Amino acid sequence: MVAKNKTAETAADVKDFINSWVDNEQKKADSFQLIELMTQWSGFEPRMWGPTIIGFGSYHYKYASGHEGDAPVLGFSPRKAEFSLYVYVPTDENKRLLEELGKFKMGKACIYVKKLADINIPTLEKLCKESIAYVNNHYGI
Repeated sequence: MVAKNKTAETAADVKDFINSWVDNEQKKADSFQLIELMTQWSGFEPRMWGPTIIGFGSYHYKYASGHEGDAPVLGFSPRKAEFSLYVYVPTDENKRLLEELGKFKMGKACIYVKKLADINIPTLEKLCKESIAYVNNHYGI
């Protein structure tokens, strides 16, 4: 039996989620700005993935281990302490772009940002578009 991926697309309303989950006005404004930007950059409408991730588009992946599932092409979550941006794939271009991004912390596969004012939005756009191209080339969108 294959384990079910915990983060799956849901029918929850994105605006309702932000208005009920995010208790900081700046983070709310940044969330709505990220939705606008990621919708524009990806061409996909925002959808909830699991209880707290806002994703754009989706693709199906399958690892050599046999694990497979669906994931958003781009996404973010307005966590209490900071934003988790799911926009990174490990290409040489993205590694270079991180140097221009601004103030952030890097996790295994996501970028943590306190507020949008801390980062360079045109660089974030390039990171997102590089990641979209990578996902499209490797998995097809």
